[in-house]
Amino acid sequence: MTTQTPSHDEARAARGRPAEVSIRDLTVVYRTDQGDLPAVSHASLDLRAGEITGLVGESGSGKSTLALSLLNAVPSPGRISTGSVEVAGIGDVTRLDGRRLRRTRGSALGYVFQASQNSLNPLKTVGKHLLDLGRSHEVEDLRGLVRRAKDLAERMGLDADRVLDSYQHELSGGMRQRVGIVLALVLNAKVLILDEPTTALDMISQAAVLDIVRTVHRENQLATLIVTHDMGVVSEVADRLAVMYGGRIVEHGPAVDLLQRPSHPYTRALIGATARIVGDTALARALPGRPPDLTTLARHGCVFRDRCPSAMPVCEETDPALVEWSPGRFRACHADPADGAPGPEAATAAVPAPRAQDDATGERP
Repeated sequence: MTTQTPSHDEARAARGRPAEVSIRDLTVVYRTDQGDLPAVSHASLDLRAGEITGLVGESGSGKSTLALSLLNAVPSPGRISTGSVEVAGIGDVTRLDGRRLRRTRGSALGYVFQASQNSLNPLKTVGKHLLDLGRSHEVEDLRGLVRRAKDLAERMGLDADRVLDSYQHELSGGMRQRVGIVLALVLNAKVLILDEPTTALDMISQAAVLDIVRTVHRENQLATLIVTHDMGVVSEVADRLAVMYGGRIVEHGPAVDLLQRPSHPYTRALIGATARIVGDTALARALPGRPPDLTTLARHGCVFRDRCPSAMPVCEETDPALVEWSPGRFRACHADPADGAPGPEAATAAVPAPRAQDDATGERP
């Protein structure tokens, strides 16, 4: 399966549409012996139909917690303490519970979990998962649901009959990821959320999954969120990019522009740490220090200040607001946007060399 990334015109058209999901001032905390500790702090972000948004950051930055908040599915002892997640045609999902919340998950919001093998019951075939999903959503036409699942599976290069009769251990990692996408979209969800969709996959399977995501996204005009720590993944597929650190969105904007002209020091550091397949790998620089965990997050000031080469006294006291410093570009930083601008090495490191399309991306694993 071969695809093309959306054109700039398509991406601009998507940004002119109303948001399918509108996250506003969202804060998620976890109750501990030390009190409520924030995993996500005052996050705001829009997901629009026809647009793929990449959410990136190191492990522990709050990406998965933010993604689960879209389903109001933050695991205990976590809870959404402030803010809202407005879904078109549904309302604020943080205020939903019971049957209406269950119906929203799947019918409006499709989620493909990290570690695909853990999202499938090893004692059930894929077909049994599908029927259980249909019954839980009170689908009357289960035969129609199976037909739609088979159609989606075939379009993803899968042998639908074989896959529906298979248990998860009988499928490769790439096949399990495709099954996850089928189950996420079979109820006609308009929002697709993928948590680390290429983790633990080989390069061929990664390419296949990304091609499938682009194709399904474009054909269904989805609002797609891809959660990943892999800058190479977002440079391949994302129209927009949001960068998280310490539970905060520190920068977001058009992906190509942000990757080529990163403004926040953390974004520049992430890009500088990205190894390239071509060129001088010595240009990659590891980020100094360690990412914060919930117990070491700064309660005042900028969460990145201890690792930031541009830190100033104001960073100790005041948390920088996320502001639009350039049309369509947002950052949370006290430093001037031009300070510490990346050199040409960092810019070229951000965008990997184009990979050759090959027919292997459409093969069945």
